[in-house]
Amino acid sequence: MQLPLQITFRHMPRSEAMEARIRELAQKLEKFYDRITSCRVVVEPAGRHHHKGRLYNVRIDVTVPGRELVVSHLPEDHHEYEDAYVSIREAFDAMRRQLEDYARVRRHEVKHHEPPPQGHVSEIHPPEDYGIITTPDGREIYFHRNSVVEVDFDRLEVGDEVRFAEEQGATGPRASTVHVVRRRHHRPAPGAGG
Repeated sequence: MQLPLQITFRHMPRSEAMEARIRELAQKLEKFYDRITSCRVVVEPAGRHHHKGRLYNVRIDVTVPGRELVVSHLPEDHHEYEDAYVSIREAFDAMRRQLEDYARVRRHEVKHHEPPPQGHVSEIHPPEDYGIITTPDGREIYFHRNSVVEVDFDRLEVGDEVRFAEEQGATGPRASTVHVVRRRHHRPAPGAGG
């Protein structure tokens, strides 16, 4: 942690034992994500009394690169939250889950995504509203007129390079979306004026 842990007891006396437990749990958070910038913990009794004792609210604010994660563990007449240590443990468990999710997202963002599959239009059948893409490894992928985005299906030509999203259709692989990467270049016919 870059900044020291901040622990605040509101409307209750400071407890060295409780503070030690909070420090222990806060240190364990760094096992789940090691780039925590700061951590603030507030423990306070809930505003109302329960028939068996006082309930405890625990709030944890953790700052990580680009985000602030917050757990506000408020008791709703759960008897176990009459024990401040249980409230603290539950709040840290919730924060641990948030950190694990955040770490998963960060790892995913860092990974290099595979580029979408590419190929070229090898057949077009306008009356039947479909075409075929051939991939560099020789596979043939069906696509429907409605799958083509950003370009009119009727303007597609054999040879156009495309990238596509593939899915399994009822009769085999199909492209759910087709984007034209590069249009086939036309050469004017010999003797044609320009």
